[in-house]
Amino acid sequence: MENKGQLLKMRSEFEKPVDYYLPVGDDEIYMNKLIGKEISMEFTGKINCIKCGAATSKSFNQGYCYKCFKTAPENDESVINPELSKSQFGIARDLEWAEKHDLINHYVYLSLTSGVKVGVTRHHQIPTRWIDQGASFAINVAKTPNRHIAGVIEKFLKQHIADKTNWRNMLKEKLKEDVDLIDEKKRIVSLLHPELQRYAVKENQITEILYPGDYVPEKVASVTFDKEKTIEGRLMRIKGQYLIFEDDTVLNIRKHAGYHVMFKV
Repeated sequence: MENKGQLLKMRSEFEKPVDYYLPVGDDEIYMNKLIGKEISMEFTGKINCIKCGAATSKSFNQGYCYKCFKTAPENDESVINPELSKSQFGIARDLEWAEKHDLINHYVYLSLTSGVKVGVTRHHQIPTRWIDQGASFAINVAKTPNRHIAGVIEKFLKQHIADKTNWRNMLKEKLKEDVDLIDEKKRIVSLLHPELQRYAVKENQITEILYPGDYVPEKVASVTFDKEKTIEGRLMRIKGQYLIFEDDTVLNIRKHAGYHVMFKV
């Protein structure tokens, strides 16, 4: 099987385990069936912006040309720091985009990746957001009517809990097994100002996420098309947006969105 075209981040469907689909050009490859098989991806040297389609010699922020990196609403500062969103005041790079992405319900959540972390996501991105970050378990903490309020809650909670994932430990399954997400949720909600506590979600449903393949690497070495033209090996597991190979090398697909490859099995 051969497929040629531009890579985009893997699409996921919440099953047990997660179903992964890799877009390559006009095709979409069902990756779960390739676990245990040799695959090869050869970088053609071509990169196109996933926003405007322009050719670029370097990808910025997971798939954009420099112009779109600086101007596209997908790269606004509030994407990384949601508390900086001003769309509720009618201020945004693109108000139409903001109405669909910022001025909608958001969730503040806890997820167990390498450890417990706090994060923010749009309501329609659950559980995709958790899958993309390689979470094993997740629970909603608060529901807000816009991105700004969710960001204010997250910014405060970051003083008491991590907001980053150690991706190496996440891939090596080094999880803190003694964590009770419900207890953690109660603890951090109690720290919030009463004005923010009113956004707390009462239900305590924990979502468990299972990933295809049972291989756990002892060490992980990141590989990239910026340094290697061809990346190949026996695919042993998929977690987050990472492909994990038998030799413990890992490829972050999302990082290479916009790159053109020849995909072979």
